[in-house]
Amino acid sequence: MKNVTSLFCFLLAATFIANAQWKNRYPKVDGYRHHVYLEGYDLPVLNSGPMDPAPSPLNNKVVFSAKGWLWLMDIETLEAVRITSSAGIDSRPNWSPNGKQLVFVRDNSVDTQIVLLDLDSKKETVLVDSKALDLDPIFSKDGELVYYSSAKNGSFDLWQIHLNSLEHKIITQDRSLERLPVPTHQNNQIVYLKKYGFSYDSIELWDIEEGTSTPLAEENFTSQTAFSLSPDNQTLAYTWPNGDDYELRVLNISIPKSNMLLTKSEGLPLAPKFSGDGQWIYFTEYNKSEVAELKRIAINGGPTQTLQVKKWDWRATTGKLKIISKVDGKLDAVRINITDANRHPIIPDSGSVRSDGQHGMVFFYSPGEIEIEAPLGSVTITSVHGFSTPKHIQTVEIQKGGSTTEINLDKIWDAAANGWYSGDNHFHLNYGGTNRLDPEDILLDLKAEDLDIGFPLVANLGNRFLQQDLWGWKNEGTPIIRIGQEVRSHFLGHLGLIGITELYWPWVWGPLYDIYGKDDRLNAEPLRFARKKEGLGGYVHPVAVKDPFNGQRNMPIALIADAVLDEVDVLELGCLWTDEIGTSEVWHQFLNLGIPIGQSAGSDVMNDLYRTMAIGATRMYVKPDGVLTDESYIKALKAGKSFISNGPQIVFEVDGKEVGDIIKTTGKKVKWSLNVYSPIAYDTVEIFVNGEVVWTKKGKNRSSETYKGSIEIPEGGWVTARVSGGKSEWPMMDSYPFAESAPIWFGEVGSTSSIAKTGAAHKLLKALNVSEESMKQGYGKSPIPNLLEHFEKARQKLLNIIEEKEGK
Repeated sequence: MKNVTSLFCFLLAATFIANAQWKNRYPKVDGYRHHVYLEGYDLPVLNSGPMDPAPSPLNNKVVFSAKGWLWLMDIETLEAVRITSSAGIDSRPNWSPNGKQLVFVRDNSVDTQIVLLDLDSKKETVLVDSKALDLDPIFSKDGELVYYSSAKNGSFDLWQIHLNSLEHKIITQDRSLERLPVPTHQNNQIVYLKKYGFSYDSIELWDIEEGTSTPLAEENFTSQTAFSLSPDNQTLAYTWPNGDDYELRVLNISIPKSNMLLTKSEGLPLAPKFSGDGQWIYFTEYNKSEVAELKRIAINGGPTQTLQVKKWDWRATTGKLKIISKVDGKLDAVRINITDANRHPIIPDSGSVRSDGQHGMVFFYSPGEIEIEAPLGSVTITSVHGFSTPKHIQTVEIQKGGSTTEINLDKIWDAAANGWYSGDNHFHLNYGGTNRLDPEDILLDLKAEDLDIGFPLVANLGNRFLQQDLWGWKNEGTPIIRIGQEVRSHFLGHLGLIGITELYWPWVWGPLYDIYGKDDRLNAEPLRFARKKEGLGGYVHPVAVKDPFNGQRNMPIALIADAVLDEVDVLELGCLWTDEIGTSEVWHQFLNLGIPIGQSAGSDVMNDLYRTMAIGATRMYVKPDGVLTDESYIKALKAGKSFISNGPQIVFEVDGKEVGDIIKTTGKKVKWSLNVYSPIAYDTVEIFVNGEVVWTKKGKNRSSETYKGSIEIPEGGWVTARVSGGKSEWPMMDSYPFAESAPIWFGEVGSTSSIAKTGAAHKLLKALNVSEESMKQGYGKSPIPNLLEHFEKARQKLLNIIEEKEGK
């Protein structure tokens, strides 16, 4: 195991790791390669329907979380009573053996606590409140202890707290991450979830006295796995992945090699929990309206029963508020956040609900009219319409008889009216989250975000290739939706392919994969495939730092070789998980070589997660010839008639020429103009010629602003405009404002300045050598003649450029 762990650590260091521009909202947990997955998969979620069901050990009651609080429901009457009312979001309850207390997780949007609730006195006691993430509380079978998982020592370990002495004690201290403790009767064994290596998950049985564990079930990327142990201490009920879906399975913990499928239900049963008598397994599952429903199935199998809540008793007087939203005076879709006087989020009874990881704001979408219910009092409504409007905030009173309010938003710029259209070229419809979305489900998202086109990419979770059944799906109306593909050769770099009509195979290869791990395969192969199919191929989320040429490997291993050899159509300059300034610096060097790689941008959000940003949080704007179609959009991307944005919108012209055009005049001064339409404040405006800043000015508050100036036309090359820097606030969800235009070329597309070209060759050659060394170490003794030959061709091209200029 020591050698395996050492190998993994090396490969992890040798692989491009997106230490993302967005790093984490909650306290950092060691051992997670991407914190976005931890926050997306491991933390509790908010939904208007029942989640995290826990049947009482003594009577016909079940407690669950819904709307951000805990509710106690009578199974006979199906009436649910609210039993918490905090400002935080309460979830994941578990009962004491005597049925008089509950332990649960409270989330304040930046950290979690573990709270004890006495049901008779209604008294709450905070049991655990470390400066790290604390999750998964559960009583021991004798009720004297509460087990939980905590990252207070860096990575997740299992802990216990004695309820009388309040003494904390650590149980596991492995190099893996340990979560979801479920104790046995004797308190000498614990079933728990172990995460280790690149992507391996294992449900294990831990012997506390011996300090050893035995695997019960193992798989890659079990994002929604949860489990419960039967009262007789024998049967484990657990959710387990199967292709795109999950299943509810059972096994005997004494004979774990054999398991049985209990139900597939509708494809995603979540959070199973045994009833007190062991005869039922309760779980939740989202319906077509993206609302969680409480279900149960008999331990012996049979049909699944849905327990629909008949009455919600808020233990407070509530009212309903109808919200009508208009943009430029017309009914339109908007993004909305609502909080009560305690800052607790208020959500509608149906539809997807999400939490923005940048700001911690819970949001949902309204098609133009929506209704919410909440206790009487004031609520604050924050709303936006994509990047077209600044955020709008208003406070409204919810009244007993019901009330109506109107939101009126005004666009600062109508992109479409000026021939510009926006698109998100890289996001995922479903990626291991709590619900299953169809493409139709995101039409409202795109409309509310003022997006004209979206490319959800099918991708893989380790050894599972997701949603191949969607391939070829199209929305014939507007917004336009077309399915693309992410080819995830982790070691060499991830690729996004759009505008293609066939899937490229294989989707995965290279070190860190158990299968195809030694493939001597170029990333150039799928890139050529996309080009042959009249689509576009390029690298996604490529650079995570602002200074990519600092002597370290800060970009995907194969990127430089592929770009230098003109295999790359577009480069994703904007992505939530990487850095726009750093990525643009690399892009500038490719332009300086005379390689007209187009811009691309994609949010890379996983839209079935609760904790995720909005589609279009980073996006492209293009100006196609004629009407917008998927073909005209892709053609405009390739031609560079575009700008990238995570908030500001920019229109740049030089000597009367637009982006993607050519200025024929050389050797004289020409005038330029830059119109900025920004819903947020920005710090800096810059004009770049061949990668060098030739004009800069301090930015403005959110507004429409025009900047003008003149530049000297050099012997060759390009010019772009950029707006960047400042505070992140709605409507944007990235870490700092950024927009940059595609280039306007001097003389011809692909022209160069000899000085800039040579400088770029030097920079890229050094980075290529670093990448090649990492590639050799990663593949080890595996022969890779194709990859080495590819890198050598790129090296020789760069050396020829240097020798031509310097005469070496």
